[in-house]
Amino acid sequence: QVQLVESGGGSVQAGGSLRLSCAASGRTFSSYAMGWFRPVPGKEREFVAAISGSGGSTRYADSVKGRFTISRDNAKNTAYLQMNSLNPEDTAVYYCAARTRFGSGSPKAVSYDYWGQGTQVTVSS
Repeated sequence: QVQLVESGGGSVQAGGSLRLSCAASGRTFSSYAMGWFRPVPGKEREFVAAISGSGGSTRYADSVKGRFTISRDNAKNTAYLQMNSLNPEDTAVYYCAARTRFGSGSPKAVSYDYWGQGTQVTVSS
């Protein structure tokens, strides 16, 4: 079992920044990949970013590439999503997820086993 707790959401104006955190517990954190997702109309959850267990490999959705950075601190059992140059289209509930069967990240939400409760990000124009 893995428990995930997100924090760091809030309200910002367009062009602003936020950093989301996802604290994990229950299994060896460095052994599994982490991802961030957000729901969008027509999709249950849209892929945002993923990082391997070691932190050496990352993947991003085209819509956030160059603006968002995913990272992790395995000593603190925490993953992060640094979001810069936010725009109103980034408004969503952001969920972190653990992919415990694999050490590499993936854009496929179905391949993640555990999910956090979500944290709201609101970007105003």
